[in-house]
Order: sequence, then C-alpha cells, then structure tokens
Amino acid sequence: MLPKRELRGAWIATVVNIDWPSASGLGSEKQKQELIQHLDNHQRAGINAIMLQIRPAADALYAKSKEPWSRFLSGTPGKQPTPFYDPLEFAIEEAHKRGMELHAWINPYRATFDLITANTTSDHITRRKPNWFFVYGGKKLFNPGIPEVREYIIGIVMDVVRNYDIDGIHFDDYFYPYPESGKQIPDTETFRQYPNGFKNIADWRRNNVNLLIQMVSDSVHSAKKYMKFGVSPFGIWDNKRDHPRGSASSGLSGYRQLYADALKWLEEGWVDYINPQIYFPFGNPAAPYEVLADWWSQHANGKHLYIGHAAYRADGNGAGWRDRSQIPNQVRYARQHAHAQGSIYYSAKHITTNVAGLRDSLQYNLYRYKSLPPTMPWLDSIAPEPPFGLLAQVAKNGTSVILHWQPGAPAADAEELYGYVVYRFNAGEPLDLNNPQNIMHITYDRTQFQYTDNMARKNGHYRYVVTAIDRLKNESLPSNVRELYIE
Repeated sequence: MLPKRELRGAWIATVVNIDWPSASGLGSEKQKQELIQHLDNHQRAGINAIMLQIRPAADALYAKSKEPWSRFLSGTPGKQPTPFYDPLEFAIEEAHKRGMELHAWINPYRATFDLITANTTSDHITRRKPNWFFVYGGKKLFNPGIPEVREYIIGIVMDVVRNYDIDGIHFDDYFYPYPESGKQIPDTETFRQYPNGFKNIADWRRNNVNLLIQMVSDSVHSAKKYMKFGVSPFGIWDNKRDHPRGSASSGLSGYRQLYADALKWLEEGWVDYINPQIYFPFGNPAAPYEVLADWWSQHANGKHLYIGHAAYRADGNGAGWRDRSQIPNQVRYARQHAHAQGSIYYSAKHITTNVAGLRDSLQYNLYRYKSLPPTMPWLDSIAPEPPFGLLAQVAKNGTSVILHWQPGAPAADAEELYGYVVYRFNAGEPLDLNNPQNIMHITYDRTQFQYTDNMARKNGHYRYVVTAIDRLKNESLPSNVRELYIE
C-alpha cells in the first residue's frame, strides 16, 4: 500500500532563471502563467509541497522586503514586476489552492551571483555594509562570523514569516562556500575579532552557522508555532575516515568543507526536517545512494527526513543515471525506512517537462494516490474536532454526487481549522482511512463545506466520510457516514 502521509516536494529555483521565470524581464502575466503551469504539472504528479526560492542573492522575489527586487524577475535589479503583483503572495495562494504547502526557500549567505557592479542596486546591502562581506569564487558572501550579519539575516527571515502565509522556511546547502582549489576563505581577521572562545577556525565557522540555525529556529517558532523550518544540506555529513560518526563514503563533506553540522541541528532539535541532497546513484563509488539514505535515516533524531533527489540527472548523463528507474527506485528504497518521510526533487522544470518519464512515474505509480504531509507532533499534536451533518445527493446529471457538511466544534487547543479530506469507499469495503486510495479530495480551504464527486458511476454503491485537518495536518476522526446508491 502506498503511504497516506508523505512529503512530496519540488524546488522551484529562480537564481539565473533555472526554473522560473524562464527568463528575466517577462511581463507579470507571462510569469504567472509559467508558475501556474509548473504548479498544475506538479499537482498532476502528486507533489504536495513547493520550495520556492524567494531570495537568491540578498534580493527579493516578494514585495514586503527590505532588499531590492531580484534582477532574475524583472531583468533589472530593484525593478518591480510590471504590472505590479507580489510573486510570493501569488505563489502561496495558487499552491494552497492545489493542496500544496509553500516553503519559502532563502539563501542566507549568498549576497551576489557575480562581481558586476551593475547587477546590484545603489542601496544593496553589499554597498551599504561592505565590511560584512568577503569575496570567494567570484561572488560576494555574507561573513557568518560577524554578529550583525546574523541579526540582519534573522530580520530578513522574520519579515517573510510575519508578512506571508507560508508553511515553512527552507535553507539549502550554501553555508560557507564550496571550496575552490588553493583558495582560503578570507575570514581570519573576523576570527581574531570575534573568536567566541574558539581556538580552532573550523570549529568557529561551524559554530557561526550553528548560531544562525538556532536563532532562525527560535525566532520562527516563537512567531508562528505551526511554522516549519528545514534545511537541505549536502548529501554527506562527514566521511567515516575523518569522523567516527560519519558515513561509509569518500566525497566532499558538509561538516568539513561547508562547516554545516547538520547532525548537531538534528540533535538540538533546531530543525523540523532535514533534506539531504543525495544526488548520487546506487553503488556510486564515493557516495553510494543506499549508504547515505541509510545513514541519514539512522540520524534523524525524531525529526523528519526527506531525501533530496537529483531530477536534473534523470536525463541519463553520467554513470548510474542511464537507468531511467534510478530515481523511482531511490524513492522505493527510502520508503523502506520508517524515519524517511518523503522526497524533494531538484528541480521543478525536470518534473514539468517529464524528463526521462519521471513525472509519469510519479503520477501513475509512486504518487498515484493523494497524500497528506506527515504530522510534526513536537509542534502540534492536537487534532481538530470532526465535521458533522454530512449529506450526500445525486446531482441532476444522474451520476455526480454532491456532498455537504458542517464544521466541527473548536479544537481543544482552539486552533483554527485549515481544511478537509474527503474519502469515498465502495459499499461493503472497510472504512480504512489509512488507505490513500480512498482519498477523493484534500482542500486547504476552511470555508469549503461542499465537494462534488464527478468520478462516481451508474450503479455505484458508495459510502462517504469527511475529516478536518489543522495547519500542521493533524486529522480529526471521521464525520458521520453517508451511503448512496446511484441507479
């Protein structure tokens, strides 16, 4: 049986127009059309969460920001969409309409994507506070060792949390920069200035990142208790040859090269989910998918583990990727682990364009039934009260079934309802709410008290129930049962 609860996500990358918009400078209507096309395709594929990149480089794809509009949107840094709209507000509304969560994907430290002055506005933070940054790999990066930098980034994150109806804050794998041969990170002066009691610069860098992760977690959760915070680190935490707790791998290490101690974040409970980018095939010599999936599932520490899959490699380039069933088999493998609770795909266009038939595999096989995101009992474990007064009647066309129901009493924690799940069973079939095959509809609209089942058939004998869900997808007991025979 397919899982009823599973996070099924996709990253929509905006930096250098990887996924959306397809080019900078498109008109607002064209941008909206493209985003809707992505969301429609993802909905068909069974995706229930979108990670939308809203801050690629100390810029904004959203209106309520202290930072300038992104050039990847308008073509010109600081220029708002024409005619004006708020892309993040639009994306949230459209995602929720399709029963998808929307997580705001923020790059905390990347400040420019190149060193071309014309690509930043005159009031860009790199110009206002030049001492906050170092140059590495042809980009300007926030210096994580400076306390004011951490405060600034927290402020940016919290503007998004407070001003938008997002479901989560999401960071990717860019912490300290990926190493370039022979080049040192130019932060020894910062280390001298703010040592924080550390003697070793590597430990100090890891602590700088830890401080930011802890501050984001505390701030986000105190502002909105239902807000999820997750990070998508590099696929290898550390290698066993360098750290006794590491994995049996030999590739680049997030812990050692990027100073990202994801294991610490899990053990401290700072993240609600970890989403390692295991962009490797089964049997890869340096980083075998199966070894890393096993390792992360053993270290989730009670939080959610979502595997990051390399959809961009599904086109068959490179050893192991010529097998079109590589990613579907990775999903099946992850599902064998109780601690692995979902998958996220990089990136959106590879699902939208059905690269190597991946969308077909999801839509018709792996994700052929609807799913709810898994619950997070450490954030909220109290389910809503069930709906009542369910009625069912055959529509005038003689086959469709129209359902009506009433919202239940307030929940024990007084939390507002968020939506409903509609189930249909054949007569004589057990009312098994754990079987996703019986889910007809999931809505994130608390005001929707009606649903029309257009999949009913003549001579069908059906039973219906409806449940209520809250913001964190805790689910109520079922409503009363309505039975119906269509002549």
